[in-house]
Amino acid sequence: MPVLQFNQATDYAFRVVLHLACLPQGAIVNGQTLAEKEKIPQRFLLKIMRSLTAAGIIKSYRGVDGGFALAQNADRITLLAVIEAMEGKVAVHRCLNERDACTKFCTHECPVHHALAGVQAQFVTSLGSINFAELARKRTGREGGESSVC
Repeated sequence: MPVLQFNQATDYAFRVVLHLACLPQGAIVNGQTLAEKEKIPQRFLLKIMRSLTAAGIIKSYRGVDGGFALAQNADRITLLAVIEAMEGKVAVHRCLNERDACTKFCTHECPVHHALAGVQAQFVTSLGSINFAELARKRTGREGGESSVC
């Protein structure tokens, strides 16, 4: 079993946000189209969209012409934001988020805790530095300008 692996919902969320980031700003896409294009089961898509909407990443529109769009510019949405919307705060080890998770019950933090805290800080910083506008440009093969197809 992997030590650190994002769940399937997070992978789907990456796909959805990237898909929307590749479209012109403000473009609305219906759920069925998103599900088909990104190969996501439609019932699972709705659950993912609720989490992304609650986090302020996606905006939901009701009605005949309804669907989903990015709630903010793609350059402000990071991998870290999507991960945290889907899974909560990133933690490479239990003791970094839950001090009581250590079964040794030390009065101080051990050297392993300190080392993992440094790794986690670097990991979180890296995830927070990668935005979906950059990823969309790489996906479309265009470094400048907006793309309407992804």
